[in-house]
Amino acid sequence: MHILLTNDDGPPSTNSSPYILSLVRTLQSHGHVVSVCIPHTQRSWIGKAHIVGQSIKPTYYRPPPPSSASDPANVSVESNDQGTTSTHPLPQHADDEEWILVDSTPASCIQIGLYHYFEERGPIDLVISGPNYGRNTTAVFALSSGTLGGALEAAVCGVKSIALSYAFFDRNHDPLVIAAASRSSVKVIEHLAKTWEKGVQVYTVNTPLLEGVEKTKVVWTHMLQNQWESGSCFTEIQVPEDEDANPSEAEAEIRRAESSSGGKKPNLTGKEEEPNGKNSHVRYTHKHFKWSPRFKDVYDSVERSSPGNDGWAVKEGYISVTPLKANFMHVGGFEGEVLKL
Repeated sequence: MHILLTNDDGPPSTNSSPYILSLVRTLQSHGHVVSVCIPHTQRSWIGKAHIVGQSIKPTYYRPPPPSSASDPANVSVESNDQGTTSTHPLPQHADDEEWILVDSTPASCIQIGLYHYFEERGPIDLVISGPNYGRNTTAVFALSSGTLGGALEAAVCGVKSIALSYAFFDRNHDPLVIAAASRSSVKVIEHLAKTWEKGVQVYTVNTPLLEGVEKTKVVWTHMLQNQWESGSCFTEIQVPEDEDANPSEAEAEIRRAESSSGGKKPNLTGKEEEPNGKNSHVRYTHKHFKWSPRFKDVYDSVERSSPGNDGWAVKEGYISVTPLKANFMHVGGFEGEVLKL
């Protein structure tokens, strides 16, 4: 197959994108042509967004050459940091591998990859978005996922797509476990592509990073409907008084303070003034906000849930496969006029 691959974690990196190189090498070892168009940097939690009002400027990533090891999926930790990036593509006669990096979102990568590059390789048979650095189980994670966003963009372009996520349980990037996850995931991907079910536009696959993953169950699941339960996903950060103030703002603040502390304004009209009441406009405290979602909400919802959903499957150590439509599905049973205006 000719596979277009994107992700939301960017180019290979031990810290932020430790899985993509292993997956690419595994797909290539199975004889697939893999064209890669990914964000130039981390774009997690961005969904299916496009960034409007700016021109997209690609750069070009050259991954380290495939290992001479017998297992192409087994990519050393160091290899993730050995690629190079250039502002210009290789010349036409060059034979080195090169990926497209896009200064935008996973969804935009799909648009660029489908319609503006790789034509000489023939039609794209399948889009893979991932593997995500972490699970994309349950509605809370999936609705914000850039990995799902890339797959959904492909679906609304009429191309079969699979969102792939690796659910880690610790930050120990064991190359052997990652390699096993890539081998298992490619088997699942090839099976889904060969037996694509009628009515499915996107499959979202979650593979647990566990020893023995090549012998685990692969199960159909539905997506667990859940929600944030503990309040805001942001933590307030107090801002020092002198931070963020440019000279003109500082001057204006001084003038406001001066006018408010200068005593009562003389009344020259002879009219009686109304006594001051409460200010009718809300006053705000200047503060910053740090993204700090409470993942415990998601894990607690999985613990309470019944078997059969994607979160439950990963918790049990299974590979979950959830078939999706590329839409916000309406609730059935509502017809006719809502009200007369």
